[in-house]
Amino acid sequence: MLPSAHSSVFQKTIEQVEQLPADDQMLLIEIIRQRMLQHRRNDLLRQVSEAREAYRTGDVHTGSVDDLLRELDESEV
Repeated sequence: MLPSAHSSVFQKTIEQVEQLPADDQMLLIEIIRQRMLQHRRNDLLRQVSEAREAYRTGDVHTGSVDDLLRELDESEV
């Protein structure tokens, strides 16, 4: 969608929401807030799953900050 088209749809949506009674607007805000929280939870679950899989397959390196800096120095050579 083009930025101007997106802006137009967004503006129309805001105008429609503003026509709702105040209680409905508050309910809509709460529904959106809950959905955003659920999306964030799903993202975190996906990231944890990916991290566990990387650990399981050995794609994770452990060490100290000094180890990391040493590895970075060695990769520059």
